[in-house]
Amino acid sequence: MYSRHARPTLRLLREDLTSGWESPHTQRALAEGRLHDLHPLSELPHPIIRKALESFGEDSRQDNFVQPIASSVKLRILEIKQSQWRGGVWQDPENDVCWLIVAGLAKGDHQDKDDFYKRVGAANDSGSYSQWLPSEEDRCLLKIETAARVRTEWELNIQAQVLTALKQVHSGGDYRIRIDHPVPGKGVFAIIDISVTREKDNSSTIETDDILVKFSPEKSYASSNLWWSLITRVLISIEPPEQGWDRFRHTFSNMGEPGSWTKRIESLSVLVNENLLAQSEPGIHSHYAHRKHLAGKTIAGEAIRSLCGAYFVPTQDHESLPKCPTCEEKFDNLPER
Repeated sequence: MYSRHARPTLRLLREDLTSGWESPHTQRALAEGRLHDLHPLSELPHPIIRKALESFGEDSRQDNFVQPIASSVKLRILEIKQSQWRGGVWQDPENDVCWLIVAGLAKGDHQDKDDFYKRVGAANDSGSYSQWLPSEEDRCLLKIETAARVRTEWELNIQAQVLTALKQVHSGGDYRIRIDHPVPGKGVFAIIDISVTREKDNSSTIETDDILVKFSPEKSYASSNLWWSLITRVLISIEPPEQGWDRFRHTFSNMGEPGSWTKRIESLSVLVNENLLAQSEPGIHSHYAHRKHLAGKTIAGEAIRSLCGAYFVPTQDHESLPKCPTCEEKFDNLPER
């Protein structure tokens, strides 16, 4: 599950790469402890980090390094070069992840004590190279990055499947999608049925393309944190904002002008081709909901139901939005206590 692509250690970022950055943001984030702002570490804007990423990918047969560093006898470190920068990459035998563990400049025909090769040789002789290996903090960040990558890839796949479905049903019809769990080997996460029908108001000549999306989760996943993420991703892919959909249990419905879902195919295709996720759109009203529900759901990032029946994840500053007229009417009609 881990990406094999070479990634720098935090020690290397803080101690070895004190110059050469293409942007000051990385050093500022390191100084302020904002490590999550640096993800992914393998793509930080420094020439030796970029070289490491290019040199060690998912296929070990395509590794492109100079040679093992001769002065590092006790630890096998593979040398990479970029202009005057030198780097050493160590491959973790437990998970195959490649780590950029030491870096520096080639100086003074290798006579300068700060010369990259002199440093590596001295660390080998003293046994201090062990401090270069990934720390627990490095491994923790690797797990966080991996989870974020797997989650993003999962949502990108869901979005692509929704595009395939819209291409089949945009002018009418039914389509079924199977969504697997993001963790390989955990099987089916949910089944989604999408249908589009052309409806005409009996009292007028107005026509609409009605879309119905039914979610059928595997029982063991129905209450998981990923469940609402799946629903939100599908609804955003079809028609943001997700708050604009009507809901009955696990079924969501929406109406559009004739041809609406055909038009959505074009914009969604651009996102899928560029590997970008469709963005949620903020709601236009503040809704009434029970205070005790708001507190827990805001922290967990889960959806709650308002008085008007809309489901939303409470993330916006509701004070800046106009009140939902339906919620306000229902609230005014509640019996006084």
